[in-house]
Amino acid sequence: MKAKKMTLKFYQNLGKLFYAIAAADKDVRDIEFDKLKVLVKKQWLSVDPIEDAYHTDAAYQIEFVFDWLNKEENLNPKACYDAFIGYKNEQPHLFTEPIKKLIMKTAGAIAASFSGVNKSELIMLAQLDMDLKKI
Repeated sequence: MKAKKMTLKFYQNLGKLFYAIAAADKDVRDIEFDKLKVLVKKQWLSVDPIEDAYHTDAAYQIEFVFDWLNKEENLNPKACYDAFIGYKNEQPHLFTEPIKKLIMKTAGAIAASFSGVNKSELIMLAQLDMDLKKI
């Protein structure tokens, strides 16, 4: 089976999703962003070889978007989550089972990085799990 080619927009939307998970409780902590950076390096860089215009691995777009959204400080996590789901629904072919599992693993690790998963994060993770299972 031919591997799917990801896009910059794919990684940018993941940045929105992971920001939404971290911001679900209205407080994004440095440890959550640090955890994301570790996971991007350990997990997401090997997904595919696509690069951005600056010849940087496109997976770093996850970090860039997350950081930008966090610096804005007034963005709605629900809107970021909804934007990700909208993209997922437009590009379902990119969301293979291994990618869905990696998304859930990353989202769960971000949520658990500070004092475990709280109620807001748990609700968003459960919703994400259901939304990823939809065709």
